[in-house]
Amino acid sequence: MTADVCVLGVGLIGGSLLRVLGPTRAFGWNRSAPTASAASEAGFDVSTDLADTLRRAARRDALVVVGVPLPALGAVLDAVAEHAPGVALTDVVSVKGPVLDAVRARGLGARFVGGHPMAGTAHSGWGATDPELFRGATWLVAADDDADPDTWSRVARMALDSGARVVASTSADHDAAVARISHLGHVLAEALALAGGRGGDLALALAAGSFRDGTRVAGTAPALVRAICEPNRDALVAALDDCLADLGAARDSLASTGTLGPLVDEGHRARLAYEAARPAGGGDAPGGRAAVTVTPGAPGWLEALREAGSAGREVRPAG
Repeated sequence: MTADVCVLGVGLIGGSLLRVLGPTRAFGWNRSAPTASAASEAGFDVSTDLADTLRRAARRDALVVVGVPLPALGAVLDAVAEHAPGVALTDVVSVKGPVLDAVRARGLGARFVGGHPMAGTAHSGWGATDPELFRGATWLVAADDDADPDTWSRVARMALDSGARVVASTSADHDAAVARISHLGHVLAEALALAGGRGGDLALALAAGSFRDGTRVAGTAPALVRAICEPNRDALVAALDDCLADLGAARDSLASTGTLGPLVDEGHRARLAYEAARPAGGGDAPGGRAAVTVTPGAPGWLEALREAGSAGREVRPAG
């Protein structure tokens, strides 16, 4: 296990991380006093004094995990720069490029490695936290050019300790990928929910599994959806353009020939490819593709991480 972890923001993701690491290993901060109190009543060391929490993290060389929404990121990073500029630093924000830019702008890049656990629910806040949230999930640990080897190892081991499997890529590649498999899904869920609602009470009474599953993330608070999706604008626009082209072609084919064209067959094949790419037991990929072990800091380590990531391979730090 890695050393102390300091979690800044104990909502769904940060709070679940606090729970899985446990009160002997992790402590934290939250801006909201009721949330901090709820976490404290549950046995966790959570303060509302950000400066004091950061100074404590610096004294203990804790890995600081920024778990606040992107709109609050700048103020928190300003506090890190003032009170604990030398700490090992990571985050759990759903978009990586803007976080990396904000970190570098404040001179905090030397010990920063971005992260993103691909886990969550439609709910938020301390009350939604779950120590099993990351079990079996994929946790992106960024492999950007200036990634610190020691911090990368600490973030990866924290993710593994949380039950996740680790995948690596650059921040830019991550953002392009999640636009298609996460952020676009939020937009389509909202559109599907709206289409169903326009069908009136009868449509909603007849709605069953496909509508329920397809609209699940539309239950997420709108402010959170905006905070997740809108900072990844360019990549999401590109994904939307592709999706709209596919839907437009299917619509035109249905109107002119009575068929949905190639969309159904191609979508079915894509779903089967997704199912085949899921990890097998023990965290290894299907077909006997074991996790790639990398020694952070060794020659070519970043290239090895990126190569594994582009192939969807799990990675682990050596030792």
